[in-house]
Formats: sequence, structure tokens, C-alpha cells
Amino acid sequence: MTRTRMTASERGEQVLSAAISAFAESGYAATKTDEIARRAGVSQPYVIRLFGTKQQLFLAVSERACDRIEEVFRTSAEAADPGADAAGKLMAMGEGYEVFLSEPELPLILLHSFSASADPAIGDQIRDRYGRMYRLVRELTGASIAQARQFMATGMLLTVMGAMRVTGPHAVPADWAQELMQDLETNGI
Repeated sequence: MTRTRMTASERGEQVLSAAISAFAESGYAATKTDEIARRAGVSQPYVIRLFGTKQQLFLAVSERACDRIEEVFRTSAEAADPGADAAGKLMAMGEGYEVFLSEPELPLILLHSFSASADPAIGDQIRDRYGRMYRLVRELTGASIAQARQFMATGMLLTVMGAMRVTGPHAVPADWAQELMQDLETNGI
């Protein structure tokens, strides 16, 4: 059997994928680069050679999650009725949260990034990215500050609920979560 060697870029993606999974599961502080290397099938020194430090690898993971969130926002906004007002566009973007709930690493990485913000480099990056997401919501929808705040607040509620696994494809039933989800479906994000 002939084995095809991976390119450095492919190997980097493999390590990044393993890091997303590991950091989503254990967070920044508890995740060891040895564990990421094991999951990726490479040596720990190779992980460091690719990304420099655990912090730089976590920053790359956080960037990837934020990029994906922004991609979903853009795709959802584009799917809105062309004549929709800000509320209609926000509603279309809110439907994009189904993607977040089907990709459980996204809310977990976002929450772990927030909790690791005491580290100046991580805090600077995640504050910048969250601000960019907020501005993107306003730009894509024409939403007022109050509308964007409500959208972001509801999004954080869904992020936390997804992280707790009380909503989404693998939800553990919880009456209060079902009540909140029904309200969101009735009244929109």
C-alpha cells in the first residue's frame, strides 16, 4: 500500500482540527499540546514548530471559530429576502444559529476564548473579534444599536445553551430550555 505524504499545509490543518476539538473539550488552560499532538498523530515538538506556542495555537483556533461565525452571519444575511428590513435580516441571520448548534465546537471555543481573556494576547484578540462580529451584524442588516444588542444578547444565550447541550442536535432535555427555545421560535431572535 502506497502512502501519500501530507503537505505541511495539510498537516497544519490536521493539527488545527485536533486543537479545535481539544480546546473545545478542555479549554485553554487545561489543554496540553501533547494531547493535541496525540489527536493529530504528530509529535508535540511538531505542533510547536507549526504554531510556535500553545497560546499562538489557541489564537489560531479562536480565529478559525470567529471566521466561521462571521461566514455563517454573511451566508444567512444573503439568504434574507432582498426587500427585508433590519428586523427581517436579523431574523434570517438568527436562523444561522442552527449551524452553530450543529457545530458544537463553535460555541465552546467562543466561550473558552472569553474565559481565557485574562491573557492579554487572547483578550485583545477576542475583544477585537467580538467587536467585529457586532459591527458585521449592523453592517449586514442596517440594525440599530438596540436591535444589534438584542441580537448579540440572544446569540450569547444560544451560545451558552449550546455549550450546556440543552439545545441542538444532542440536547439533554430541560424544560426551561424548551420554554426559551419556543419563545425564540415564536418571537424571533
